[in-house]
Amino acid sequence: MEVDDVLADNAALQCMPSDLPLLLDLGCRLSAAKAARASYTHSTAIGALDAGPSALPLSHKMLSDSCYSEESDLESDASTDQEVAFESLDSKEENAQGESTAWTVLEAADLARVQDEALAGVMNILGCSASKARALLIYFKWNKEALFGVLADRGEEHVCRIAGCTSQEQHDAAAETSGLQGNILCNICFCDTEPDDATAMECGHAFCNDCWCQHLKIQIQDGRARRLPCMQPRCGVYCDENKVKRLLEGQDDVLLKYAHSLAESWVDDNASVRWCPSVPCCGRAISVAEDVHCQPECRCGMRFCFACGDEPHSPCTCSMWKEWRKKCIDDSETLNWIAANSKPCPKCAKAVEKNGGCNLVVCKCGQSFCWLCGQGTGVRHTWTNIEGHTCGKYKDDAEAKISEAARNIKRFQHYQQRWEANVSSIKLEDKLRSKVAATIDQLEAKSARVDHAWLTQALDQLCDARRILGYSYAFAFYMFGNEHFAAEKAAQEINELHKDLFEDQQQMLQAEVEKLADQVATPPEQLLADRDDHLRLQVINCAVGIDRRFWKMFDVIENDLLGPLQSASAYIAPYKGRSTLRAGQAPADPPSTQETVKSPSFLSKGIRDAFRRAKRTRE
Repeated sequence: MEVDDVLADNAALQCMPSDLPLLLDLGCRLSAAKAARASYTHSTAIGALDAGPSALPLSHKMLSDSCYSEESDLESDASTDQEVAFESLDSKEENAQGESTAWTVLEAADLARVQDEALAGVMNILGCSASKARALLIYFKWNKEALFGVLADRGEEHVCRIAGCTSQEQHDAAAETSGLQGNILCNICFCDTEPDDATAMECGHAFCNDCWCQHLKIQIQDGRARRLPCMQPRCGVYCDENKVKRLLEGQDDVLLKYAHSLAESWVDDNASVRWCPSVPCCGRAISVAEDVHCQPECRCGMRFCFACGDEPHSPCTCSMWKEWRKKCIDDSETLNWIAANSKPCPKCAKAVEKNGGCNLVVCKCGQSFCWLCGQGTGVRHTWTNIEGHTCGKYKDDAEAKISEAARNIKRFQHYQQRWEANVSSIKLEDKLRSKVAATIDQLEAKSARVDHAWLTQALDQLCDARRILGYSYAFAFYMFGNEHFAAEKAAQEINELHKDLFEDQQQMLQAEVEKLADQVATPPEQLLADRDDHLRLQVINCAVGIDRRFWKMFDVIENDLLGPLQSASAYIAPYKGRSTLRAGQAPADPPSTQETVKSPSFLSKGIRDAFRRAKRTRE
C-alpha cells in the first residue's frame, strides 16, 4: 500500500497515532532498501560503478534517492572517468593543513613556550608572580576563560582561596605579622630554631628548614609536586615554587623531578591537551581547538581518540568501545563453553554451571532452579524430586528468559565475528601496503617516474574503511540493544526500522570495501604499469564511492541515531575523509574539520515528506 493512498483518507488520518505517518513512510522505504540489498551482488556493484548510475538496478536507485540524498550518491559516468584528477599528490601535506584547524601537534620544545605564554597572560592581568599564576591555572585546568569568569563574578579573594594561594591583601598582611624575629618553635619537630634556619610560606606559617625539606621531598617523590601543601593543619595554601627551589637547593634529583612535574602540568592537567599515546612515547602532545570528540594523528603516525585516549573507535562512543573491548576480552574465549555447559539463572540471567549433585541448582543471587527445565523453584528437595515442582509443566516466563539469554549470546557472536573479520583484514592490508611501497622503491631506483599517489591513497582509504566498518558492528550491537540509552530510544517499531536501514547501508559498504580490497590485491607491478588507466580508474572510483558512503553513514548516526539522545556520552568523532582522490567531477566539498555533517539525513527527510503529504491531504 502506498503512503499517499493511506494519507488520502482524511478520516483515517485524524485517528492515526502521531508516529504512524512516520512508520508508514519508513516502512515503504525499508521495503525498497531490502529489495536493493537482495539485488546488490558483488558483480552488480562492479558493473554499476564502471558504467555509472544508469546501470544501477531500480531498487538501488530507490535506496539512493530515499536513504542517502536527493542527488545521486555515485556520479561516476564512463565518459567522465577519463577526467580523473587529484587534489594534491602530497596527501600528507594537505591533511596536515586541513587538520591544523581542529588540532595542533606540539613538539617537546614547544611545551615550555606555550606554558610560559599562558602564565604571562595571567601574570599581566592580575599582576601576580609566576608561582601564583601557575597555582590558579592548575586549579582551573589551564582554562583561562574559566579563571577570568570566576574572577569577575566572585573576586580575587575567592579565586585565590579555592586555588590554594593568597590574595595580595592576605599576602601583605601575612608579611607584616610573620616576620621572623628571634627564635621560633617549629611545630613539627618542636625545636627552637634560629630565624635564618626557618622559612615562612605565603600564608605566614613558619617551620624549620629541615622539616620543610623532608616534607617537600616526600610530596615530590609521591607525585604531588604540583600542589605542595603547607604543613600547618587546615591551612589550605600551597607552597611558593621559588621558596621550594631554595629549600631544595643542592638536591638535584628532587629538583629535576619537581621541574619536570611543573612543566608537564600543562598537558596532564589540561582538558584540551593530551600526550601522544605511542609506545615508546614520542614526547609530543596534541592540543585541540574546541571539540574533544576527534581522532587526531600525531607526526609519529599514531592516531587515537582524543576524548578517551584509546585507539580511534568512531562510530562507537567512548563508553560503547570501553564496554565492547572488555566484553570481547572477557567473553570471546568462554562463550562457546558457557553455552554448552551452563544454563541461565531465571532471576538474574547469569550463567550457572552444574558441578555435581542433584538437579536443584542455586545461583549466587540466591535463586534456586531446576537444572532440567530451568524454572525457578524452592529449596526443599530430595535426590529424586523438588518439592512443589514438576518438570512436565511448561512455563512461558522461564522459557522466555532462557531464550533471551541464548539470543543475547548469539547476537554478540554475530557482531563480534564481523568486527574481528574487518580488524584482522587490516593486518593483511598493512602487509600489502608494505609490498606496494617496496615495489615503488624498486621502480624509482630504475629511474622510472611512477605515479603512485592514487594507489597509496586508495590503500589508506581501504584501511580506514576496514577500521570504521569493524567499529560500526560494535556500535550496532549497543545502539540497537538494551545496554545503552534504553530510556531515551524511540519506540520499538521506529528503533527496528532504524536498525534495518542502518544495516542496509552497512552491508552495501561492506560490499564496496571487499570490492576495493579485491582491486588493490592485483599485483602492484600490474597496477602501476597500467597503460590505459582502466585499473586505476576502477580503484579511484571505488575509493571515492566508499568515502561518500561514509559521509552519509556518519550523517545518519550523528543526526538520527545519537542526535535525539540527551546523554553526555552520546557523542562520537565525526568522519574525516582523508582521501584526496576524486572521480570525474569533484564531489561536494566535505564539511570543515571543526563541523559535523550538516546535510539533511534520510530519516529527517522522510519525516518532512510524510507530514507535508498529510498537510496537502487535509487542504
